[in-house]
Amino acid sequence: MIQGSYPHSRLRRLRDQSFIRNLVAEHQLTHNDFILPLFVMDKPQHKQEIPSMPEVYRLGFKEVLQYCHRASQMAIPAVVVFPVISDERRSLDAREALREDALVCRMVKAIKKDFPHLGVITDVALDPYTSHGHDGLLSEDGTISNDATVRVLKEQALCHAASGADIVAPSDMMDGRIGSIRCALESRGFVHTKILAYSAKYASSLYSPFRDGLGSHPKKGPSHKHTYQLSVASKEQAMREALQDIDEGADILMVKPAGYYTDIIHMLKHSCLGHGSLPIPIFGYHVSGEYSMIKAAAKNGWIDEKQAVLECMLSLKRSGCSAIVTYYALHLAAWIGDNT
Repeated sequence: MIQGSYPHSRLRRLRDQSFIRNLVAEHQLTHNDFILPLFVMDKPQHKQEIPSMPEVYRLGFKEVLQYCHRASQMAIPAVVVFPVISDERRSLDAREALREDALVCRMVKAIKKDFPHLGVITDVALDPYTSHGHDGLLSEDGTISNDATVRVLKEQALCHAASGADIVAPSDMMDGRIGSIRCALESRGFVHTKILAYSAKYASSLYSPFRDGLGSHPKKGPSHKHTYQLSVASKEQAMREALQDIDEGADILMVKPAGYYTDIIHMLKHSCLGHGSLPIPIFGYHVSGEYSMIKAAAKNGWIDEKQAVLECMLSLKRSGCSAIVTYYALHLAAWIGDNT
């Protein structure tokens, strides 16, 4: 019989030594948790650092394949490619996005040829291709035309699937685009092509370094990213978007940004898990601004970079992420390897 009344349970016993902390850990990071984003350029050989994203580069074909080789060696399961399109190839109708020999299509083919087991994800969106930098086509009054944009996105997704993309990831936030893309993929026989739907893409202030990387800052006009991306004050709309995307045929949902929106990740994970007959994975995108803030603080000696990144990634796993798109993917794979 326990004598006395204080304390019957000492909770610190499960924290006082490293071995027990590891044994009872509820969440762990592995190489399979990370997706490496790559900025790709239409050059045979090129490597140019993005000033607002230290140690992140715009890459030519040779360098992209070198990064894919590193990712494969470090057991990172997938990459996502973002095209850097020259100004002369941008247009109001984003026609460059639909060329069968466009940059993304050729890059996907090159990656799958050399690394057939590496998953390749493509961004289905028009902002790299439009002269105004928006994710959609403009109507005569300068606003975004939803349905006209969806028709182009459908054709863009088909081009990517035909090139060998494993996952197409519509990040535009247009209404109805998941259903349109799913029907098009099925009708053309691309039944194994997966759709990663950016269901909760918020109109965040944290995308600026990414737009520096692509050179796709939107020009001023009647349209604004806030007219199609989610309001940062909204939670219920994220749920509605997610449920609609699931009904339209999405295989995976994306929350972007991830670090500032762990409540959304948690909500979708636990609310959508039993929707219909199957659960659905949630991915998070640790975006450029989140990356650059950690880099800046670490450079100034204010935080320990490695520990801050590991803590951030664990918080995303704890919130419900199955995988995380992060510019730290290669670093994380190395750090995890060092700890095994």
